[in-house]
Amino acid sequence: MSSSQFDHKLSGPSLAFQPLYQQVSEYIKQLIVERRWQPGEMLPSEFKLADEFNVSQGTVRKALTLLTDTKIVTRRQGVGTFVSEHTAQDALFRFFPLQADGKGADLPKAELLGMELISPEKNVQTALNLSGKERVTKIERRRILDNEFCMLETIFLPAKYFAGLHERKDIPHTLYHFYQTDFNQTVFKTRDGIKAILATDNDAKLLQIKAGEPLLLVTRVTESIDGKLIEYRESKCRSDHYHYQVELD
Repeated sequence: MSSSQFDHKLSGPSLAFQPLYQQVSEYIKQLIVERRWQPGEMLPSEFKLADEFNVSQGTVRKALTLLTDTKIVTRRQGVGTFVSEHTAQDALFRFFPLQADGKGADLPKAELLGMELISPEKNVQTALNLSGKERVTKIERRRILDNEFCMLETIFLPAKYFAGLHERKDIPHTLYHFYQTDFNQTVFKTRDGIKAILATDNDAKLLQIKAGEPLLLVTRVTESIDGKLIEYRESKCRSDHYHYQVELD
């Protein structure tokens, strides 16, 4: 990529008034979206990136620091800078905050209850900014910790970003790594809402608890690194001996 191509990328009005290191950061992020570097792959050195983009190493260093702070890349001391990868371990500590009381974090298993291609209801359309004509894949699962059902999940994924997903038979426990490797959709951030509800008869049957017991309803909207809304999910979590733990950076 020549410096003139880089300059052309940065000529748009949205970037014109940003500091140069932010422009470089946005451009590197776009190259990651375009899969120039794969998840888990090491980026070129600061020197090589500076030479390619015709900017100083200090500018590249500040750009990479910004990308590190937002977890788009990961720095390994003495090794280099890598495109962040949503491994199972990463998903555990960043994206599954339900924990059993008195125990450390553990990665739950998932039991697939159903999956189908549907027209989204209004609340799903609103959450994902979809039109009524668009389709979503609906996934229903039970999560299991210590051989006990702890959560019910209903997940909605826009078909335009996850083509053919509803026909897949090999849905893994950790979906965010799956989104990244199979559909080139890298999760950047999530927004959760939490409220208390009571278990319905169907909730009670699936979670093996009594109807009317308190649950936590967690609604989540997930955004990719290029700003697309790629997932809406509703999770019903047991609260009898589980808690929802969030760590803020």
